[in-house]
Amino acid sequence: MKKLIYDLDIYTYQIDFAGHVNNSVYIHWMEIGRIKLLEAIGMPIHDVLKQGIAPVLVETNIIYKLPLYLGDRVQAQMWLSELRNASAVMQFRFYNGNQVLAAEGAQKGLFVDVKTMRPQRLSLEERTSFSSYLNLATED
Repeated sequence: MKKLIYDLDIYTYQIDFAGHVNNSVYIHWMEIGRIKLLEAIGMPIHDVLKQGIAPVLVETNIIYKLPLYLGDRVQAQMWLSELRNASAVMQFRFYNGNQVLAAEGAQKGLFVDVKTMRPQRLSLEERTSFSSYLNLATED
């Protein structure tokens, strides 16, 4: 099982009144991961949309462990914990520059037909392309 690993910068506009990264920024960072995953498996978002299919989210959960601050280096890790015909559960972990877990989360997403907004099943080939990022076991 591979993890998608990507680095993130923290910008001044992402800092809230308490002086640390605002909680909404993590959702944006998850979106970056989803786009990077589609690119990594050979399904860039612009190609997916041309096929009349769109990825949508149905659930997001985040657990915040420690704050991140301006100047911190952030490493994100992403993988799939569930892959179905039209949906997937994506796992995320965000680490500070000392590799201490700052937050972890999960999102459930699915593909929909853009005309009907009904779930769109992925082909076997498309599901197989996601499989290298699939890990059904719980990781520490």
